[in-house]
Amino acid sequence: MKFCSECAAPVEFKLPPDDDRPRYICTTCTTIHYQNPKLVIGSIPEWQDGRILLCRRAIEPRYGFWTLPAGFMENGETTTAAAIRETLEEANARLILGDLYTMCNLPHINQVHLLFRAQLLDLNFSSGVESLEVKLFEERDIPWDELAFRPVRLSLEHYFADRKRGNFEFRICDVNAPAR
Repeated sequence: MKFCSECAAPVEFKLPPDDDRPRYICTTCTTIHYQNPKLVIGSIPEWQDGRILLCRRAIEPRYGFWTLPAGFMENGETTTAAAIRETLEEANARLILGDLYTMCNLPHINQVHLLFRAQLLDLNFSSGVESLEVKLFEERDIPWDELAFRPVRLSLEHYFADRKRGNFEFRICDVNAPAR
């Protein structure tokens, strides 16, 4: 950040009084600019026969890799509305949203991913503008080595294990930066 969004004056990165971390502070109006994690919201859409809907990405990052329908939450939107919207945008799929299933913290990129369990209403889905293709997968056919993001993989691993047990539990995971 170089300029204040309130008055357009330059900002400095320094520790405000009574704070525990540096922030961008305007040199003129003294506005403190707090930067907070972004929420990535999505769904785990399941069809009646147990198959899961995945989308092959048509955008970076991870172009061509498979993921669950998810994306950044918009201002003025609820988490449930974001999950429904993202599923519609990426897969043109209608669903009934279930419980919040996973919350994955990614502090190294300032994101929190929230995925809801969901049931597809019908098989009338198709690629949205951010997807090359969308497809239903049985567990054994999931392209595990071609999944775009670690929270998706972790969520699906937990999902299939919980489904086998017949008991879905809310999951929290911390995803650290990949080793270099």
